[in-house]
Amino acid sequence: MSKIIEELKAKISGNNIRIVFPESNDERIIEAAVRLAEEKILTPILIGDETHVSTDLTGCEIVNPETSSLYNEFVQALVERRAGKCTYEQAKEMLKKPNYFGTMMVYMNQADGLVSGAAHSTGDTVRPALQIIKTKPGITKTFGYFLMSRDDEKYIMGDCAINPNPSSEDLAEFAIESAKAAAMFNIDPKVALLSFSTHGSAETDETKKVVKAVKIAKKKAPEFDIDGEMQFDAAFVPSVGEKKFPESSVSGKANTFIFPDLNSGNIGYKIAQRLGNFDAMGPILAGLNKPVNDLSRGCSAEDVYNTAIITAAQSMIE
Repeated sequence: MSKIIEELKAKISGNNIRIVFPESNDERIIEAAVRLAEEKILTPILIGDETHVSTDLTGCEIVNPETSSLYNEFVQALVERRAGKCTYEQAKEMLKKPNYFGTMMVYMNQADGLVSGAAHSTGDTVRPALQIIKTKPGITKTFGYFLMSRDDEKYIMGDCAINPNPSSEDLAEFAIESAKAAAMFNIDPKVALLSFSTHGSAETDETKKVVKAVKIAKKKAPEFDIDGEMQFDAAFVPSVGEKKFPESSVSGKANTFIFPDLNSGNIGYKIAQRLGNFDAMGPILAGLNKPVNDLSRGCSAEDVYNTAIITAAQSMIE
């Protein structure tokens, strides 16, 4: 994973990227932020009370929501963004919560992305993003992919984290956004939409969903190499791909895998991780207007550091 992170650092350095961390009371966050600032990779913004932090935070910014000059502006902007779903008084209370204030910083272009979850649940991290930042135009759902790496091998697998039973339209969105993610990691995207069937070898409601997704994705993003439906071996093994789906430019060459549902996605990446000894970085959230990423509460300072760098790189994707 270190080689991938070094590649991303080279991409983002010098671009004045600002990443907000709402959990300034967590030592792992502080350690990662100090390292990012010392290496001049990006500017960490810590949400919290500066009087409670004893570490030297040179190169970091500290923002206290309750004393910030941005607070009143954010309250008004949040009421407008929620469009009748939030009163002025409710907005004032919400913005006292670090995740909401940090998310508003991203929404209001005071930061380029957000990393949270070391001390908060996934819901506490993702909910403000969905309410405020929302998904990109033309995208209906966010999803979570994993970057799988082993030595010089790199693959994208999604959705492995969020959507239990995505529609054809959802799968098409996941395929296109995963192709963009692959390119960010210097992977030339070959996107396979996976199934238990390859190119019509079976026909059920499940396979029809994937076939329809492929058609939608190809129409929406003809610039990307996307194909399916195909079984994993047909997608990955050249000899099997040539035998089962010879007319496909993806079969046997795929490096970006879209699973038909969350069951298969979550099981699939964990099999690769545990039996294949792949490193799994993620879930990395995609589909939002601006990047927000959720840490595991068992994360290390190294995980925070890596996730911040990935989040910064995501902020540079169109």
